[in-house]
Amino acid sequence: MNTAPQPAVARAVTGWSVAGLVLLVPTVVIAWIAVLSTYRGSRCLMYGEQCSTVPGEALYGCFGGALAAGLLALVWPRARWRGARIGAVLLQWGAQLTLGALILSGA
Repeated sequence: MNTAPQPAVARAVTGWSVAGLVLLVPTVVIAWIAVLSTYRGSRCLMYGEQCSTVPGEALYGCFGGALAAGLLALVWPRARWRGARIGAVLLQWGAQLTLGALILSGA
């Protein structure tokens, strides 16, 4: 069994993790802009009416989960448990996409 790290795979995992971390805040900002530009979103902002039923804890949990998984993938040793790093990046992107979808579902 070959236990030596494959540099190309390690670089790709690191690149996807960094890309997710860099795009996390813009994803949230753009999703909120899209929601607040609708009639329902502006009504919620101005009058507190017709607001989303998505709990804030779910949004914070997805944001924190994406951030934690991305940082974990970055600091995880490249030579050990390559599958765990890949899983952390998949979890990061899954949480980030779920966060965007939850924000947009409030429109």
